[in-house]
Amino acid sequence: MPHLPDVVLWSIPAFILLTALELVSYRLHPDDRSEGYEAKDAATSVGMGLGSILFDALWKIPIVAVYTALYELTPLRVPVLWWTLPPMLLAQDFFYYWSHRGHHVVRILWACHVVHHSSRRFNLTTALRQPWTTLTVWPFYVPMVLAGVHPAAVAFCSSANLVYQFWVHTERVGRLPRPFEYVLNTPSHHRVHHASQGGYLDRNFGGILIVWDRMFGSFVPEGERPVYGLTKNIDTYNPLRVATHEYAAIGRDLKAAGSWRERFGRVFRGPGWQPDRTSGVTTEEAAKPATVHERVA
Repeated sequence: MPHLPDVVLWSIPAFILLTALELVSYRLHPDDRSEGYEAKDAATSVGMGLGSILFDALWKIPIVAVYTALYELTPLRVPVLWWTLPPMLLAQDFFYYWSHRGHHVVRILWACHVVHHSSRRFNLTTALRQPWTTLTVWPFYVPMVLAGVHPAAVAFCSSANLVYQFWVHTERVGRLPRPFEYVLNTPSHHRVHHASQGGYLDRNFGGILIVWDRMFGSFVPEGERPVYGLTKNIDTYNPLRVATHEYAAIGRDLKAAGSWRERFGRVFRGPGWQPDRTSGVTTEEAAKPATVHERVA
């Protein structure tokens, strides 16, 4: 297959330039409605991003081995040509939507993704606040490999999706013209996704496109001003704790659990799931795990 560029590596200069421009814009034109930048928070986000590069390189070894084995098993082959790349990107964005949605509604997956939502600021450095345990993501793209898409092409599409999402992490861009807002994931849509208010939780999961949210009922337009962060913030700038705090919370809950049913719920139900210890059935909160995010600090 033809060589595909490392789009993340090539985009690093643009990341630095755009972040610098956003920072300068806050200095020249402060916004009373926005938190803007805070040094420790931004440093933590950058540190999480650098750490994710290291850990992703480690996780890539077993993932590539699995993908390669599956690719060799399937008789299907999709050539990497100029006209096949757009359908591949579309397919990857579709599966990204379900991966992203799954990482919000299954607690053990949320333990990975919570890292990205842990900042109470929303600026371009927030895009760099990436998890260190992305070993939970690979199963969602198995259908692409089994359909004959080369693992390197899957990686290229995933990187392109990630690079696109960098620019949507800003409050300096308002709403775009309606056609763009209807089809694409935009800063307005992604501000909703990072908000901690009840009506905004678990919404707008799209990567490049917002049409999946519109199709599958998870879209909410931006209305009231978002409040960023978690419903229970962790109050730390320690990268190791940022990366692992939800896993630690799951461990504490498992240790305190009174039954295997509760242990299962603590791991595989939603982040807000709580057992009803009196009746033996789930509480109202537990019945709606997809709309409630109770984080354990």
